Amino acid sequence: MSAGTLPVFRWRLAPDGYATRRQLRALGLRPGGQDVAAQLERPRRRGRGPLIAYLYRIDHAKPIRPMTPARWAALERANAAQRVCSECGWDAGYRIPGSLGMCSPCAFPDSTVAA
Repeated sequence: MSAGTLPVFRWRLAPDGYATRRQLRALGLRPGGQDVAAQLERPRRRGRGPLIAYLYRIDHAKPIRPMTPARWAALERANAAQRVCSECGWDAGYRIPGSLGMCSPCAFPDSTVAA
């Protein structure tokens, strides 16, 4: 996937039939294994590099895979694991930040937390 072989369009001037990953998702689609078909490029601004967005063909996109009960269960287990404090084992009820690695009462034992 080199930039020399892909069609390059200016920002907001892509022809119909192409979409970014986000635009595909909004349409209920996914790239579905297809290669990048084109790219959008915004010109440089004050020393920054160009902003590039990859485009996929809408006619080759596939529908989003539905969530199965097993996938929902796996997602719930993953989220639950991120709520449990590694220090006290308490379910904090929120996702514990990786920067702390523990619940707020364990990370800041001297501060008063309103319950």
